[in-house]
Amino acid sequence: MFTRFRRKRLNPVLRDLLQETHLRVDDFIYPLFIKNGEGIKKEVDSMPGVFQMSIDEILKECAVLKSLGLYSIILFGIPEVKDSVGSDAMCDHGIIASSIRAIKEAHPNMFVVTDLCFCEYTDHGHCGVLDPVLETVDNDITLTNLQKQAIVHAKAGADMIAPSGMMDGMITAIREGLDAGGYAHIPIMSYSTKFSSAYYGPFRDVAESSPSFGDRRSYQMNPANRKEAILESLADEAEGADILMVKPALAYLDIVRDIKENSSLPLAIYNVSGEYSMLKMAAKAGVIDYEKVMMETMIGFKRAGADIIISYHAKEVAELLNK
Repeated sequence: MFTRFRRKRLNPVLRDLLQETHLRVDDFIYPLFIKNGEGIKKEVDSMPGVFQMSIDEILKECAVLKSLGLYSIILFGIPEVKDSVGSDAMCDHGIIASSIRAIKEAHPNMFVVTDLCFCEYTDHGHCGVLDPVLETVDNDITLTNLQKQAIVHAKAGADMIAPSGMMDGMITAIREGLDAGGYAHIPIMSYSTKFSSAYYGPFRDVAESSPSFGDRRSYQMNPANRKEAILESLADEAEGADILMVKPALAYLDIVRDIKENSSLPLAIYNVSGEYSMLKMAAKAGVIDYEKVMMETMIGFKRAGADIIISYHAKEVAELLNK
Protein backbone atom coordinates (compact mmCIF):
# COMPACT_ATOMS: atom_id res chain seq x y z
CA MET A 1 0.00 0.00 0.00
CA PHE A 2 1.29 3.44 -0.95
CA THR A 3 0.84 6.27 1.53
CA ARG A 4 0.86 9.98 0.69
CA PHE A 5 4.59 9.97 1.49
CA ARG A 6 5.58 7.19 -0.92
CA ARG A 7 3.28 8.49 -3.67
CA LYS A 8 5.16 11.80 -3.66
CA ARG A 9 8.53 10.08 -3.96
CA LEU A 10 7.90 7.73 -6.87
CA ASN A 11 8.33 10.16 -9.78
CA PRO A 12 11.67 12.04 -9.97
CA VAL A 13 10.04 15.15 -11.47
CA LEU A 14 7.60 15.34 -8.59
CA ARG A 15 10.44 14.76 -6.12
CA ASP A 16 12.23 17.80 -7.56
CA LEU A 17 9.06 19.88 -7.49
CA LEU A 18 8.59 19.13 -3.81
CA GLN A 19 12.20 19.62 -2.72
CA GLU A 20 12.15 22.09 0.16
CA THR A 21 15.80 23.13 0.35
CA HIS A 22 17.91 24.21 -2.61
CA LEU A 23 21.55 25.11 -3.17
CA ARG A 24 22.64 27.91 -5.49
CA VAL A 25 26.13 28.95 -6.53
CA ASP A 26 25.19 32.38 -5.19
CA ASP A 27 24.96 30.92 -1.68
CA PHE A 28 28.75 30.52 -1.44
CA ILE A 29 31.78 32.57 -0.44
CA TYR A 30 35.19 31.10 -1.28
CA PRO A 31 38.20 31.67 1.03
CA LEU A 32 41.55 32.73 -0.45
CA PHE A 33 44.95 32.86 1.28
CA ILE A 34 47.44 35.42 0.03
CA LYS A 35 51.22 35.60 0.43
CA ASN A 36 53.75 38.19 -0.71
CA GLY A 37 55.77 37.25 -3.76
CA GLU A 38 55.11 36.21 -7.33
CA GLY A 39 54.22 32.94 -8.99
CA ILE A 40 53.37 31.29 -5.66
CA LYS A 41 50.72 28.57 -5.62
CA LYS A 42 51.54 26.21 -2.78
CA GLU A 43 49.10 23.43 -1.91
CA VAL A 44 48.52 22.83 1.80
CA ASP A 45 49.22 19.22 2.76
CA SER A 46 46.42 19.06 5.33
CA MET A 47 43.88 20.68 2.95
CA PRO A 48 44.11 19.09 -0.52
CA GLY A 49 42.96 21.52 -3.19
CA VAL A 50 43.57 24.61 -1.03
CA PHE A 51 46.55 26.85 -1.80
CA GLN A 52 48.60 29.73 -0.49
CA MET A 53 48.88 32.08 -3.46
CA SER A 54 50.63 35.28 -4.43
CA ILE A 55 48.54 38.17 -5.74
CA ASP A 56 49.21 37.36 -9.41
CA GLU A 57 47.94 33.81 -8.85
CA ILE A 58 44.95 35.11 -6.89
CA LEU A 59 43.95 37.18 -9.94
CA LYS A 60 44.03 34.02 -12.09
CA GLU A 61 42.01 32.19 -9.46
CA CYS A 62 39.36 34.93 -9.49
CA ALA A 63 38.92 34.41 -13.22
CA VAL A 64 38.37 30.68 -12.62
CA LEU A 65 35.87 31.40 -9.86
CA LYS A 66 33.88 33.76 -12.05
CA SER A 67 33.74 31.15 -14.82
CA LEU A 68 31.96 28.93 -12.28
CA GLY A 69 29.58 31.71 -11.24
CA LEU A 70 31.37 32.37 -7.93
CA TYR A 71 31.68 36.10 -7.41
CA SER A 72 32.16 36.27 -3.64
CA ILE A 73 35.50 35.70 -1.88
CA ILE A 74 36.88 36.21 1.62
CA LEU A 75 40.56 37.12 1.97
CA PHE A 76 43.13 36.02 4.53
CA GLY A 77 46.63 37.51 4.50
CA ILE A 78 49.95 35.86 5.33
CA PRO A 79 52.46 38.71 5.75
CA GLU A 80 56.21 38.47 5.36
CA VAL A 81 56.83 40.14 8.73
CA LYS A 82 54.77 39.60 11.88
CA ASP A 83 55.02 41.64 15.08
CA SER A 84 53.34 41.92 18.47
CA VAL A 85 50.43 44.09 17.26
CA GLY A 86 49.93 42.84 13.70
CA SER A 87 51.07 46.05 12.00
CA ASP A 88 50.76 44.66 8.46
CA ALA A 89 47.00 44.35 8.96
CA MET A 90 46.72 48.09 9.59
CA CYS A 91 49.03 49.19 6.76
CA ASP A 92 47.79 50.73 3.50
CA HIS A 93 50.51 48.74 1.72
CA GLY A 94 50.02 45.51 3.69
CA ILE A 95 49.23 42.19 2.05
CA ILE A 96 45.44 42.48 2.31
CA ALA A 97 45.15 46.14 1.27
CA SER A 98 47.43 45.49 -1.72
CA SER A 99 45.44 42.39 -2.65
CA ILE A 100 42.09 44.18 -2.51
CA ARG A 101 43.29 46.92 -4.83
CA ALA A 102 44.72 44.42 -7.31
CA ILE A 103 41.57 42.27 -7.32
CA LYS A 104 39.27 45.25 -7.71
CA GLU A 105 41.34 46.60 -10.60
CA ALA A 106 41.40 43.28 -12.45
CA HIS A 107 37.95 42.01 -11.39
CA PRO A 108 35.77 44.98 -10.40
CA ASN A 109 32.65 42.79 -10.22
CA MET A 110 34.20 40.47 -7.61
CA PHE A 111 32.56 40.87 -4.18
CA VAL A 112 35.50 41.09 -1.78
CA VAL A 113 35.01 40.27 1.90
CA THR A 114 37.94 40.65 4.29
CA ASP A 115 38.52 38.67 7.44
CA LEU A 116 39.20 41.25 10.14
CA CYS A 117 41.48 39.79 12.79
CA PHE A 118 45.12 39.78 13.85
CA CYS A 119 46.05 36.11 14.40
CA GLU A 120 47.69 35.82 10.96
CA TYR A 121 49.65 39.04 11.50
CA THR A 122 50.95 38.76 15.08
CA ASP A 123 54.16 36.99 16.05
CA HIS A 124 52.34 35.33 18.97
CA GLY A 125 49.37 34.09 16.89
CA HIS A 126 46.65 35.55 19.09
CA CYS A 127 43.81 37.73 17.81
CA GLY A 128 44.97 41.12 19.08
CA VAL A 129 47.36 42.99 21.35
CA LEU A 130 48.32 40.96 24.42
CA ASP A 131 47.77 42.07 28.01
CA PRO A 132 51.13 41.14 29.62
CA VAL A 133 49.60 40.62 33.05
CA LEU A 134 46.58 38.49 32.11
CA GLU A 135 48.37 36.84 29.15
CA THR A 136 45.31 37.16 26.98
CA VAL A 137 44.15 39.64 24.35
CA ASP A 138 43.62 43.18 25.60
CA ASN A 139 40.04 43.78 24.48
CA ASP A 140 39.97 47.60 24.36
CA ILE A 141 43.32 48.19 22.66
CA THR A 142 42.39 45.55 20.09
CA LEU A 143 39.09 47.34 19.40
CA THR A 144 41.01 50.49 18.47
CA ASN A 145 43.24 48.48 16.14
CA LEU A 146 40.23 46.75 14.58
CA GLN A 147 38.84 50.18 13.71
CA LYS A 148 42.13 51.04 11.97
CA GLN A 149 42.20 47.71 10.14
CA ALA A 150 38.59 48.08 8.96
CA ILE A 151 39.24 51.55 7.56
CA VAL A 152 42.37 50.33 5.72
CA HIS A 153 40.34 47.52 4.13
CA ALA A 154 37.43 49.79 3.22
CA LYS A 155 39.75 52.42 1.76
CA ALA A 156 41.42 49.73 -0.40
CA GLY A 157 38.01 48.75 -1.82
CA ALA A 158 36.63 45.93 0.35
CA ASP A 159 32.90 45.35 -0.16
CA MET A 160 32.25 43.84 3.27
CA ILE A 161 34.12 43.54 6.57
CA ALA A 162 34.02 40.28 8.56
CA PRO A 163 35.49 40.61 12.08
CA SER A 164 36.43 37.21 13.52
CA GLY A 165 38.30 37.94 16.75
CA MET A 166 35.35 37.64 19.17
CA MET A 167 36.27 40.81 21.03
CA ASP A 168 33.50 42.27 23.19
CA GLY A 169 32.10 45.41 21.56
CA MET A 170 33.84 44.82 18.23
CA ILE A 171 30.79 45.58 16.08
CA THR A 172 30.12 48.90 17.81
CA ALA A 173 33.77 49.91 17.47
CA ILE A 174 34.07 48.91 13.81
CA ARG A 175 30.74 50.46 12.86
CA GLU A 176 31.69 53.75 14.52
CA GLY A 177 35.08 53.71 12.83
CA LEU A 178 33.68 52.98 9.38
CA ASP A 179 30.93 55.56 9.71
CA ALA A 180 33.33 58.26 10.88
CA GLY A 181 35.73 57.41 8.07
CA GLY A 182 33.10 57.85 5.36
CA TYR A 183 32.33 54.15 4.91
CA ALA A 184 28.82 53.95 6.35
CA HIS A 185 27.79 51.95 3.27
CA ILE A 186 30.12 49.02 4.08
CA PRO A 187 28.24 46.10 5.72
CA ILE A 188 29.64 44.04 8.59
CA MET A 189 29.34 40.26 8.60
CA SER A 190 30.21 39.33 12.16
CA TYR A 191 31.71 36.05 13.28
CA SER A 192 29.15 36.51 16.01
CA THR A 193 29.17 32.98 17.45
CA LYS A 194 32.66 31.54 17.03
CA PHE A 195 33.62 28.55 19.11
CA SER A 196 37.05 27.62 20.44
CA SER A 197 37.11 24.52 18.28
CA ALA A 198 39.47 21.68 17.44
CA TYR A 199 38.04 21.76 13.90
CA TYR A 200 40.32 24.71 13.03
CA GLY A 201 43.53 22.65 12.95
CA PRO A 202 44.28 22.63 9.20
CA PHE A 203 43.43 26.36 8.90
CA ARG A 204 46.39 27.14 11.10
CA ASP A 205 48.59 25.36 8.57
CA VAL A 206 47.34 27.38 5.61
CA ALA A 207 47.12 30.72 7.46
CA GLU A 208 50.29 30.14 9.51
CA SER A 209 48.43 31.38 12.57
CA SER A 210 48.92 28.86 15.37
CA PRO A 211 49.23 30.53 18.81
CA SER A 212 52.80 30.44 20.11
CA PHE A 213 51.46 29.73 23.58
CA GLY A 214 48.17 28.80 25.20
CA ASP A 215 44.91 28.77 23.26
CA ARG A 216 42.02 31.09 22.43
CA ARG A 217 39.48 29.93 25.00
CA SER A 218 39.59 33.24 26.88
CA TYR A 219 37.89 34.99 23.95
CA GLN A 220 36.35 32.31 21.73
CA MET A 221 33.28 30.41 22.91
CA ASN A 222 33.04 27.21 24.92
CA PRO A 223 31.63 24.53 22.54
CA ALA A 224 29.37 23.30 25.35
CA ASN A 225 27.40 26.56 25.71
CA ARG A 226 24.16 26.86 23.76
CA LYS A 227 22.46 29.79 25.54
CA GLU A 228 25.61 31.89 25.44
CA ALA A 229 25.95 31.14 21.74
CA ILE A 230 22.56 32.65 21.04
CA LEU A 231 23.25 35.67 23.24
CA GLU A 232 26.57 36.36 21.49
CA SER A 233 24.87 36.68 18.11
CA LEU A 234 21.97 38.72 19.48
CA ALA A 235 24.47 41.09 21.12
CA ASP A 236 26.20 41.65 17.77
CA GLU A 237 22.83 42.23 16.13
CA ALA A 238 22.06 44.89 18.75
CA GLU A 239 25.44 46.54 18.07
CA GLY A 240 24.64 46.88 14.37
CA ALA A 241 25.93 43.78 12.60
CA ASP A 242 24.35 43.32 9.18
CA ILE A 243 24.94 39.55 8.93
CA LEU A 244 25.57 37.01 11.69
CA MET A 245 27.70 33.87 11.53
CA VAL A 246 28.23 30.54 13.26
CA LYS A 247 31.69 28.95 13.09
CA PRO A 248 32.32 25.98 12.84
CA ALA A 249 29.26 24.59 11.09
CA LEU A 250 28.92 20.83 11.08
CA ALA A 251 28.88 20.13 14.84
CA TYR A 252 26.86 23.27 15.55
CA LEU A 253 23.77 23.01 13.37
CA ASP A 254 21.59 23.18 16.48
CA ILE A 255 23.11 26.62 17.15
CA VAL A 256 22.50 27.66 13.55
CA ARG A 257 18.82 26.79 13.94
CA ASP A 258 18.60 28.49 17.35
CA ILE A 259 20.02 31.75 16.04
CA LYS A 260 17.89 31.60 12.89
CA GLU A 261 14.78 31.32 15.07
CA ASN A 262 15.86 34.20 17.34
CA SER A 263 17.08 36.73 14.76
CA SER A 264 15.74 38.06 11.47
CA LEU A 265 19.22 38.95 10.19
CA PRO A 266 20.82 36.93 7.38
CA LEU A 267 22.92 34.09 8.78
CA ALA A 268 26.22 32.72 7.48
CA ILE A 269 28.08 29.59 8.46
CA TYR A 270 31.78 28.85 8.05
CA ASN A 271 32.37 25.29 6.87
CA VAL A 272 35.82 25.16 8.43
CA SER A 273 39.12 23.52 7.52
CA GLY A 274 38.76 20.45 9.73
CA GLU A 275 35.33 19.69 8.28
CA TYR A 276 36.73 20.06 4.77
CA SER A 277 39.80 17.93 5.42
CA MET A 278 37.79 15.12 7.03
CA LEU A 279 35.76 14.69 3.83
CA LYS A 280 38.91 14.84 1.71
CA MET A 281 40.67 12.21 3.80
CA ALA A 282 37.58 9.99 3.90
CA ALA A 283 37.40 10.20 0.12
CA LYS A 284 41.07 9.30 -0.16
CA ALA A 285 40.46 6.29 2.08
CA GLY A 286 37.58 5.23 -0.15
CA VAL A 287 35.03 5.10 2.65
CA ILE A 288 32.53 7.65 1.28
CA ASP A 289 31.06 8.81 -2.00
CA TYR A 290 32.76 12.20 -1.75
CA GLU A 291 30.53 14.26 -4.03
CA LYS A 292 27.29 12.93 -2.57
CA VAL A 293 28.44 13.42 1.03
CA MET A 294 29.71 16.92 0.22
CA MET A 295 26.41 17.98 -1.36
CA GLU A 296 24.38 16.38 1.44
CA THR A 297 26.47 18.36 3.93
CA MET A 298 25.81 21.63 2.09
CA ILE A 299 22.08 20.91 1.99
CA GLY A 300 22.26 20.28 5.74
CA PHE A 301 23.71 23.75 6.27
CA LYS A 302 20.93 25.36 4.25
CA ARG A 303 18.22 23.27 5.89
CA ALA A 304 19.45 24.29 9.34
CA GLY A 305 19.02 27.95 8.40
CA ALA A 306 22.20 29.20 6.72
CA ASP A 307 21.71 31.87 4.05
CA ILE A 308 25.43 32.06 3.21
CA ILE A 309 27.99 29.24 3.17
CA ILE A 310 31.70 30.02 3.43
CA SER A 311 33.39 26.85 2.25
CA TYR A 312 36.57 25.46 0.72
CA HIS A 313 34.25 23.11 -1.19
CA ALA A 314 32.63 26.03 -3.04
CA LYS A 315 34.41 25.46 -6.37
CA GLU A 316 33.55 21.77 -6.40
CA VAL A 317 29.94 22.50 -5.44
CA ALA A 318 29.68 25.10 -8.21
CA GLU A 319 30.99 22.63 -10.77
CA LEU A 320 28.32 20.12 -9.76
CA LEU A 321 25.52 22.70 -9.69
CA ASN A 322 26.52 23.95 -13.14
CA LYS A 323 26.26 20.50 -14.76
